[in-house]
Amino acid sequence: MENGFKITSRSRFLPWSLACVLALATMGCLAGQYTNFDVAIYIPVGVVRTFENPEILSNEWNRIRTQLKVDKVYIEAQRNRQLAGDDLLERVKKFFLDQGVRVAGGMALSDEGGGGQFRSFCYTDPKDREFIQRAVQLAARHFDEIIQDDFFFITTKNDSDIAAKGTRSWTKFRLGLEDEAAEDLLIKPARAVNPRVKMVIKFPNWYEHFQGLGYDLDKEPRLFDGIYTGTETRDPESTDQNLQQYESYLIFRYFENIKPGGNGGGWVDTFSLRYVDRYAEQLWDTMFAKAPEIMLFNWAAILQPARPGNRTNWQSLHTSFDYEQMERSYLSNAPAGSPGPTMARVAGYSLEQVDAVVGKLGRPIGIAGYKPYQSTGEDFLHNYFGMIGIPVDLHPTFPADARLVLLTESAAFDPDIVAKIKRQLTAGKSVVITSGLLHALQGKGIEDIVEWQYTDRKILAHQYSTGFGAGNAADAGGDENADILFPDIRFLTNDSWALVRAMANGKGYPLLLMDRYSKGILYLWTIPENFNDLYRLPPSVTRGIRNFVMAGFPTRVDGPSQVALFAYDNNTFVVESFLPTAADVTVSVAGEAVRLRNLVSGEISSGQSERRGYGRGRGGPSEELTSFKVHLLPHSYSAFRAEK
Repeated sequence: MENGFKITSRSRFLPWSLACVLALATMGCLAGQYTNFDVAIYIPVGVVRTFENPEILSNEWNRIRTQLKVDKVYIEAQRNRQLAGDDLLERVKKFFLDQGVRVAGGMALSDEGGGGQFRSFCYTDPKDREFIQRAVQLAARHFDEIIQDDFFFITTKNDSDIAAKGTRSWTKFRLGLEDEAAEDLLIKPARAVNPRVKMVIKFPNWYEHFQGLGYDLDKEPRLFDGIYTGTETRDPESTDQNLQQYESYLIFRYFENIKPGGNGGGWVDTFSLRYVDRYAEQLWDTMFAKAPEIMLFNWAAILQPARPGNRTNWQSLHTSFDYEQMERSYLSNAPAGSPGPTMARVAGYSLEQVDAVVGKLGRPIGIAGYKPYQSTGEDFLHNYFGMIGIPVDLHPTFPADARLVLLTESAAFDPDIVAKIKRQLTAGKSVVITSGLLHALQGKGIEDIVEWQYTDRKILAHQYSTGFGAGNAADAGGDENADILFPDIRFLTNDSWALVRAMANGKGYPLLLMDRYSKGILYLWTIPENFNDLYRLPPSVTRGIRNFVMAGFPTRVDGPSQVALFAYDNNTFVVESFLPTAADVTVSVAGEAVRLRNLVSGEISSGQSERRGYGRGRGGPSEELTSFKVHLLPHSYSAFRAEK
């Protein structure tokens, strides 16, 4: 605890001449390894099988190692029912060990033939079960560590599955089936041929829906020796789950809280990128989460030529990912006529840059959130909170020691959640619940705390106001063209108080409500029907919400949405903009006469001390803060330390 918060298509290249290789070996990217994390590359079995030609392996390795420092490779033994032979696995393994690179094995339990949709093995089919056992034993014969790529989930509804399921729900059936398969088809067979083997499961990025396809975040981290985190978020609009950029940070922290010290690293790929900065951002945010290793998927993908993509709006600016500087870092020592940089150099440049910052950051801290095992509801909403400047430290068990707990609809999967809310409030602590959770708890005991009602009516709002107590509310602005749909929440006047309101044609509706219970305060945060509309709220509105949700937190950032704050227990923090245009933000640090030291340049800035009151009206809470103006370029970050 700190300050009361939880601490928390493959391309081929012509062989280079020896002179080219030796010339590129003088580049700065070869001078030792990264200081604060390891870098690994995953090599799919289809690529491994091309290494039957040793010249291909040698040439491609030389191409990669001159652009990226590599500590480890994961050599895949099976994917899509393709197997690598014993002799080949040994030769490839020896090649990397001779290069001073650590090795591990890999498997992907994917099945071809899904017509572009992912299809799993059938775990009720004896032939598939036998094949999986043989495949894992193949890997275990050659490696003391094996990672399961994130295809260890169940999609089949074959006749054998239907018969085995019986009257259970698909979720309960698949959870039990996958737990059994983990032990009987993977872990036990692997250890039968290699008692030393460390078995690791890599969980994918769509954590809200795991249980429906068999992933068991409760039991599997205990069954396997280690876990690994899918931190690939790709493009937030064009991809399937519309994952927000902040998830590259949050999901690693969540999994770290699930298996402390056993979360091996973050896993990022090069896919679905409209601009190259998006790849760098995923790498940075994984490192800001303090991952000990970054896995680059995959060998073939990082050999693809680097392309800037659609970054016209900021291509002439010296943003955090400076494409021209990346090219210069490659070309300054490259022989004439050598191939241009690949995605390996994009990764190398991005990781070299963030390595200089990560070592100065402490342990991550955030507002404590709770997402129980096997829960869903208001999908991925915590990541939207991160995108409006609220750092979240997400837990699989209720964080009872936190001064404030933030609960979304998924908390309703805990049958004792109302009792836990009561215990927090009677202990003099605060709880924030979302409108989705209120809806899920109606008729289940929440009425014993507060008589709020989630109605079937909706409101279309475009103006807003704030105010702590009785009297006239203060105008919080609004865009007449930015209509946002909210659920209508009913409350009893003077029993509860609206702190932030949405206005629709002159009538106010609560966006942030408060009610006192025992010695604590319960807040209700009304969430837009479309979570992306959180970004369309005026900055004064999100600031008003943050002032209550983050009261007492050591750092705050105010400004436009899609600017994230990563905070740490040693008075350091990172502010990162995911916007395509420059942004001016105000960073506020608890206390008076505080200075900011830029962790990269060493520059020191003085700020303006202020006592900030929350909302209009007497008696509202306030804090002593020192505020600083920070200018952020598009898709860029700045890192600071607060000093007296």
